Order: sequence, then C-alpha cells, then structure tokens
Amino acid sequence: MNKEYIKRFFEPKSIAVIGASENIGKVGNDLMLKLENFKGEVIPINPNDKEILGKKAYSSVLNYKKEIELAIIAIPAQLVNKVLEECGKKKIKNVIIISAGFSEVGNNKAEEELKKTAEKYSINFIGPNCFGITNPAINLDVTFANKSTTSGEIAMISQSGALWSYIADLGIGISKFVSLGNMAKLSFIDFLEYFIEDEKTKKIILYIERLKQGKKFIELCKNSKKPILVVKSGKSKQGLKATISHTGSLATDHRVYSGIFNQAKIKQFQLVTEALNIKSDLPKLIETIKKTKNPKISIITNAGGAGALITDNLELNGISIQEAPLDIIGTALAVDYKNAIEKSNSNIILVIFTPQTMSQAKETAEAIIEISKKDKNKKIIPCFLGDVSIKEAVNLFKKNKISYFTRCV
Repeated sequence: MNKEYIKRFFEPKSIAVIGASENIGKVGNDLMLKLENFKGEVIPINPNDKEILGKKAYSSVLNYKKEIELAIIAIPAQLVNKVLEECGKKKIKNVIIISAGFSEVGNNKAEEELKKTAEKYSINFIGPNCFGITNPAINLDVTFANKSTTSGEIAMISQSGALWSYIADLGIGISKFVSLGNMAKLSFIDFLEYFIEDEKTKKIILYIERLKQGKKFIELCKNSKKPILVVKSGKSKQGLKATISHTGSLATDHRVYSGIFNQAKIKQFQLVTEALNIKSDLPKLIETIKKTKNPKISIITNAGGAGALITDNLELNGISIQEAPLDIIGTALAVDYKNAIEKSNSNIILVIFTPQTMSQAKETAEAIIEISKKDKNKKIIPCFLGDVSIKEAVNLFKKNKISYFTRCV
C-alpha cells in the first residue's frame, strides 16, 4: 500500500460525510458534530437536506465541484455500494465505511461487491463495520467515543472501535487511532507500515481478532524499531464465538496466534489496561463472581471487543460462561440494557458499558439499580469502562452500594 494514501486518512484537507444529518442521535449527526473543530473543509452529503449544521449540503459527492480527499459513509448497508461507486467516479481514493450489515452478519455477498467496486476505481477503504479514525494533532475525530483525547505518542490499530471509546475516556494521549472493522480492504499491515515510520508515534498497540498476511506481519514487527504490543481476543470457547459474530472473523486456534506473536517478537497482553500500564480491577471482578455459588453468568455489552476480552479472561480464570456475550451494539440506550437484563435467566449478569456518543451512562445505571432492587435473584455487576463519562453512574452505584468495575478490560 502506498503510504501517502494512508497518510491522507489522517491528514485530509477535505472530508465528505455521506449520511450527514441534522437529527440528534443519528450517526451522521455525531460525525458532523465531531468535525466542528476540524480545520479542513467538511462537506455534508444528504439528498434530503439543503443545509446541515450551518453548512451547505449536497445530494451526492458528484454535485460538489472541488476535490474531496476523504469520504466517510454512514448510511444503510444496502445503499453503500452505490455511494462507493459515486466516490469512485468523483476520484475519491480514501473512504471510511462506518456502515454495518456485511460479513459480520453473514452478508458476505454485499462485502464482496464493495471490494469489486473499490478495485474498479482504485479506492482504499477502511471497514465496513468500523468505528472511524482519530488524529488529535489536527482535531480530526470521526469516531463515536463520547470524549476526544489529546495528542500523545501511542498509536492504536484495533478491530474493536468501542475499546477506543474506553481508552479515550481515560484521557490517555494518542498519536493516532484507526478502527479496522471487517478489514475487507485495508488491514493491520497497511497501518503498521505507516505507524512504524510515523514520527509522532513511539509505541504501537494492536487489538486483534484475526490477522491477514501472517508472514508479512511477522516480518514488519520483527524489523520495527518501535515497541509493538498486542491484545488478542478469542482465546476461550465463548470468547471465540464473540469475535466471530463481532467482525465476521474466522475461527483460528489462539496457539497459532501466540506462535505468530512470538516469532514477531512482540509483547502479548491479556487486557488493554495491561498494555497501557494501567492497574486492572479484573482480579476483584473475578473474586466477586466466585463468591456466588453455582454461578450462571450472562454478559450484556454495547462493545463486542470488550465482551470478548472479558469472556476470555473469566474463562481462563476458571469461570464458566454458558453462552457468548449478547452484543446490543454501540447505539444501545438505557432501555435496551433494561430489556436485555430483564430477559436474562442468569443469576449473575455482567453489564458492560463503553461511553459512546449515543450511550446513556446515568440512565443505564438507574435501570440497573431499579432491577437490582426488584429482583434479588439477579446479581447485576456493572462493568462501566472509562472515567470522565461514567462519573455520574459511578456515584449512583456507590450511593446504592452496588459493586462496580471500570478497568476490567
């Protein structure tokens, strides 16, 4: 991959937001709000609006006369390929496909169509089913993390976007972040090559569910002068199921990956907190669960990667999980958590919450407290990951004497 094209993802002069919206709660609205401090040109694309958040809107990228360096697609899956075709005709070479509904839900045919269209027009795209990218140095943040972070020296490449919302909320300085999603086109290799040479990056952290081009990965990592740290999910039976449903990842024995990482001479970690050198409260979570006799555990999460990691670490510590985590996805509101908790037949329910733009931390905490008071047969354990965005929720848990965890991934 031409490194100049990768650089343009992080340093674009113009960005088209396809699916831009005036409506609060819509992905296209969140993206527009996140780009308010971006110094380049932001072009809203929506056939139903003439103006969005004070900016002139266009029905298609083809109607915008100037050059567009980066397009972000956040529309229903069935419309994505048509729009990608328009990007190709507009000669837009870099595209981020936020839209989900492809191989991660078994829609492999639609994902193959995207690849064919990209090949036809020489388009480099991230995704689909991804969380976006961040470059704090130029106020570029097109993710759904509730908070934007500050500039630092750590780059992160992740197949889980929601893990980023957790890290951003901790206020850790980052040079750049990219969520890969299903990796239909660009993968770890493309961004590793770039970050290894990026002057602002001194350390690289990877969250991996699956890899492409194992030999090239080993070669790149071995020759890197920068430390590369990896967190890999899918080490346990249910954790593996979670990664397969999360990004359409293929099942691969974790021992194969351990061998790859050893050959690549990169450090492996069980948790993101360990890779960031932050104290984890996972041991306390394990201790809390083991106090319950015959625990039947279910996990509810708005972050597939976080669900997979917690599942792995519980099973590796001798705690049996009967089924893969229930991923109610990043748009989940308090009512979605409430419904999922009430439907569960387990006596222990782990509720994983990451602070995304649509999330309702305080309201979700209130729902947990309400159910805990009504149903004494259910032990609900909140795992609210983060810091700044979850303070109100944490205060509610303290007030109601509910054990909670904020650093267990």
